[in-house]
Amino acid sequence: MPGREALQIASEKNLDLVKISPQAKPPVCKIMDYGKFKYELAKKDKEAKKKQKVVTVKEVRLSPNIEAHDVEVKCKRALKFLESGDKVKVTLRFRGRELGNIEAGRKVINQFKDMLTEVSTVEKYPKMEGRQMIMVLAPKNA
Repeated sequence: MPGREALQIASEKNLDLVKISPQAKPPVCKIMDYGKFKYELAKKDKEAKKKQKVVTVKEVRLSPNIEAHDVEVKCKRALKFLESGDKVKVTLRFRGRELGNIEAGRKVINQFKDMLTEVSTVEKYPKMEGRQMIMVLAPKNA
């Protein structure tokens, strides 16, 4: 129907004429209460925001000459983070002469990764960044 006729019908019913898809030929319009429509959209957006999970990145720090029991303790901590749905950033810091033996650090970080293989996937593989080796683990269910 012509635009003027649609506007007249909308004004008679005390409603608004809203273009649903203005790019279409001819444009598609709908007679509705625009304020109520905007309110419903805002309500849907708010509900969707409530349902989404914010993923945070927790950090676990290691060193190349860490003892086996200490690795297990850090592993349990990382396990709690992963079970709660957070990502874990594993940082292995080299200090002083430790930088000369990067293989020892790689061995520790791989051991840590192997301990958590059932509950996590490696999102970012171990890589040297300056004096640190960094790896990021993500929970498997995500």
